[in-house]
Amino acid sequence: MDTDVAVGRHPAAVSRPGQRKRSLTMTDLTAQRGLYAGPAPIVSKDLYAEVHRGSAIRDRASLRLDPGTLVSGNTYFGRFPASYWQRWTTVTEVSVELVVTGTGLLSMGASDVEGEPRVVAAEQVADAKQAKVALTAKLDKFYDGGALWLDLETEGGQTLRVEQVRWTVEAPEKIRPTAVTICTMNRADDCLKNLQALAADVSSLETLDAIYVADQGTDLVESRDGFEQVAKDLADKLHYIKQPNLGGAGGFTRGLFEVAGHTATEHANVLFMDDDVLLEPDLVIRMTAFSNRAANPIIVGGQMLNLFHPNQLHVGAEYARLNTLEPGQPVEHSLSTADLLGVDEETLKPNRQERRLDAGYNGWWSCLIPYEVVQATGYPLPFFFQWDDAEYSYRARAHGFPTVTLPGAGVWHADFHMKDWDEWHRYFNLRNSIITAALHSPFNLNLLSRVLLAQLVRYLLGMQYGLSATLIKAVEDFLKGPEVLRDGGVEAMQEIRRIRDAYPETKRYKATDVPGIASNDIGIINSAPPPSRTLVVLLKRILHQTTGRHRFGLGAVPADEAHWWHTSLFSTVVVTDASQEGVRVRSYDRAKTLDLAKRGIRMVQRLRREGAAVQERYQRAMPELTSRENWKRLYGL
Repeated sequence: MDTDVAVGRHPAAVSRPGQRKRSLTMTDLTAQRGLYAGPAPIVSKDLYAEVHRGSAIRDRASLRLDPGTLVSGNTYFGRFPASYWQRWTTVTEVSVELVVTGTGLLSMGASDVEGEPRVVAAEQVADAKQAKVALTAKLDKFYDGGALWLDLETEGGQTLRVEQVRWTVEAPEKIRPTAVTICTMNRADDCLKNLQALAADVSSLETLDAIYVADQGTDLVESRDGFEQVAKDLADKLHYIKQPNLGGAGGFTRGLFEVAGHTATEHANVLFMDDDVLLEPDLVIRMTAFSNRAANPIIVGGQMLNLFHPNQLHVGAEYARLNTLEPGQPVEHSLSTADLLGVDEETLKPNRQERRLDAGYNGWWSCLIPYEVVQATGYPLPFFFQWDDAEYSYRARAHGFPTVTLPGAGVWHADFHMKDWDEWHRYFNLRNSIITAALHSPFNLNLLSRVLLAQLVRYLLGMQYGLSATLIKAVEDFLKGPEVLRDGGVEAMQEIRRIRDAYPETKRYKATDVPGIASNDIGIINSAPPPSRTLVVLLKRILHQTTGRHRFGLGAVPADEAHWWHTSLFSTVVVTDASQEGVRVRSYDRAKTLDLAKRGIRMVQRLRREGAAVQERYQRAMPELTSRENWKRLYGL
């Protein structure tokens, strides 16, 4: 197995972070840059700065205002998250520095928890020529919420150009650099684009120490034409590693494993990043600076914006209801699937996250972990993927390391609601959620059993037999105990795919090419509203299905209307896949329904009897499962 190989070099010649200086020294620390356009044309410039009046030319690193123009940085990427800096760091003031040419008014705006604006500093410049200007504000009025931003204004006859805009804070004695680790598997083009984005900005990313790419696929990143050039551009920062597919957990942990294996790692941060995101490279600066000035070590999470709807914020901060297996719950007062260029329907105020939020965990689309957390908490569990991020955050919290989701540190990731739930990865979602609940929740087995039975009933009524089998397999494998994690999930991945392959409704087809059904015979039949008497309707649907009474023989149902109370009315229903790329055909099968129901009931009974003992086994196995030695074994090193 090739490890740590850079293009054109023998492994022994590759520079390792432990061999380089692990800390930087400077008088001030860039907390974020002032940018005025995104990393790709699909990203609206209004996410960086809004032209409220007049005309302006917004480039990536500079802004030119025509006469009579007002431009505001009170935007998602333009705002400095003052509340978070006041709460979590030792910084007491922040400056925005810029190089100015021309005439105009520079002002630093601020908001409070209600979003009410005020001006905290301002300076009029006249006939400036590449003049350096700085505005400073104290971080003392933002504890519950609020942000800072830069506004620029010209009057008639005035023009103004600003560039080299950066928000700075006092630097610590030593600055801890960050190593980015990217897990990739057969997304070579996506991964290469993100490496190219980092390489194009590398001169500005002073705190970026190394980039680890854990390539677990067969379509390798190194096979692409642009890889050799990006390797040259990144030089000894890039560490390209090929390894067997151990899922997201195995890919991300590899970077953590490599960094923690070197000397002087007390000065290291590791930033996990997905391979298929649209990257805003400035998040490296923002998250690294925040971590460097944190009063105590914390996990710093980046936010996710929806790639297919680039103006949408996925969620401001989230938590998981562990005992009921519900991840992705928006924290109270959090923006959720919010249009960042729109307004709140109730308050009519712009969608800005003014109130400071406390996160339960952060997804690993972008998440920075300081080395102290690894020392105290151990490595991630070999979950393959799904719930590895939540489990790690809750485990770290138990050791005194909270997770902070930092506004303005964002990447674009494929919208979650456009990923179908009925896929093989649902097995890992279920199995790993139960393990996480066993480790970090009261693990009320009566409550958990009711949750699982309710899910199973809904799946069976909706004629999702493969999904029902997936649920049963997930619980059965949980009951096997920690031994199920010994190979990192490789065997489980292969087995669940084999199991699901036996169920026809797990397969996706083009709507015009559904086997055995003429395209013209499929008409949409819309759903009624949710039932007001859920239990009564549930029992009625069960009775009608088991006695072979169906209201509709054949019909089509849109993805957002494929509720159990609607799909259970059909003998055969063609359901749009959540990806919007095809359809799935569900047909009622009485034998499968009864078989899966019996198996599911037996499974829940076993969980109630054996769950507490299995929980203790996972708790005892945690030190070994999360050890460096275990991951070394999994990597075959």
